Amino acid sequence: MVSFTHSERGTTERSWEIADGWGLVGPLDLDGIERVLVLAAHPDDETLGAGGLVATAVGLGLPVRIVVATDGEASHPDSPTHLPSQLAAIRRSEAHKAAQLLGIGRQLRPMGLPDGSLGDHAADLREFLDGMLDELGGQGTLVVAPWHSDGHPDHEAAGFAARDAAAAAGARLIEYPIWMWHWAEPNAPEVPWGQMRRLELSGRTQFSKHVATLAHRSQIEPLSDQPGDEALLDSSIRAHFARGFEVFIEGDPVLAPPAQRSQVGRASLGRRFFDDFYADAPDPWGYDTRWYEERKRAVTLAALPRQQFSKALEVGCSIGVLSAELATRCDEVIGVDISEIPLREARRRLGDREAIEFVRAELPDEWPEGEFDLVVLSEVGYYWDTAHLAVAIDRAIESLTSNGVLLACHWRHPVEEYVLSGDAVHAALAAAPGLVRTVHHLEEDFVLDVYARPPGDSVARQTGLL
Repeated sequence: MVSFTHSERGTTERSWEIADGWGLVGPLDLDGIERVLVLAAHPDDETLGAGGLVATAVGLGLPVRIVVATDGEASHPDSPTHLPSQLAAIRRSEAHKAAQLLGIGRQLRPMGLPDGSLGDHAADLREFLDGMLDELGGQGTLVVAPWHSDGHPDHEAAGFAARDAAAAAGARLIEYPIWMWHWAEPNAPEVPWGQMRRLELSGRTQFSKHVATLAHRSQIEPLSDQPGDEALLDSSIRAHFARGFEVFIEGDPVLAPPAQRSQVGRASLGRRFFDDFYADAPDPWGYDTRWYEERKRAVTLAALPRQQFSKALEVGCSIGVLSAELATRCDEVIGVDISEIPLREARRRLGDREAIEFVRAELPDEWPEGEFDLVVLSEVGYYWDTAHLAVAIDRAIESLTSNGVLLACHWRHPVEEYVLSGDAVHAALAAAPGLVRTVHHLEEDFVLDVYARPPGDSVARQTGLL
């Protein structure tokens, strides 16, 4: 788990300057960009991480909008001189001033979501971004957001919301790291050198960013000389953002949320984990007994865009409860699981149905042969590490017929044993090429997406109502 505070001695800028990884960093290409939408979790994120890009875009005549999710009222939780409401007013004012110094005038939209718990309001943020991108148009829009693995939970929430919104709108996404420069070592595996892109800044652009940074006085100067009012961004931290260039991350693998960072280095959960898990209880998730599971299956079936499918692949079929219901909508169902223990129960309950076959396989390496017009990834993606998840998504897409449909559904709350979060799995799916999302169902507890081959016609269009 990444655990850090601003007051800890972090990685020096000199360590980053001499890092070998810069040879892997390519230039940031702005060709085809018609407008820029910058998202910040807190006031000053946009200036530190993307102020040079904002000033560059303004110089190119591109319209720029900035969305600041929170007012940053939790920056000094122990301040003896400032209430959170006072800090919120100060920091909102500073953000507006910085935006003006970067050249975008009044094109800054504060949302006022709670600082420190942005993840609890991810749906509100996503809805707001969807509205902005509907207004701006996705094609030609560059979405610039905090890096989803930056080590701060609010940055995580903002990064994942931006990923989902950009993918849905067909916009291009790049992410900027802030705290990574502080907590990471240059040779650490978490640093995505190969996905970094570098934007060179002119002297004028550097100056605009410098004066905009100074506008955030509440962060770079002490609020008072009393304990709890210390400056948060000292000169060693600001040095990372005083370079003659800015760094953005594009197309990197989706990592687990920073709160689960300690798990990213682990391999995918293997057969022994599931054998041990099922050994303690035949139905550990309560598929047969919980109303939550029954309702979720009903939502899953209702989301299928066709009344009947020819051949379905259910990845992670467990004891076959969903398999039985899929069989009512599919001529043939192949259920696959890594453990033989739940498969024995699945065969016991459904073994007399010729249309259902259960196979033990370790996916994604042992992917079943053949093509399927329905692939179901239900509560399975977060058991894989990022490399295995990427392979699984590729093989799922490759195994789809020309009219194939992929349905994914995952629990959204953190689970200590899981390698990834459900949101991370769905962000990876949204970024995968070759599919169009036709259904997006988001609740506090689970997320369900349906993808189809382009053009991804709606049910009404498929059935001649449009």
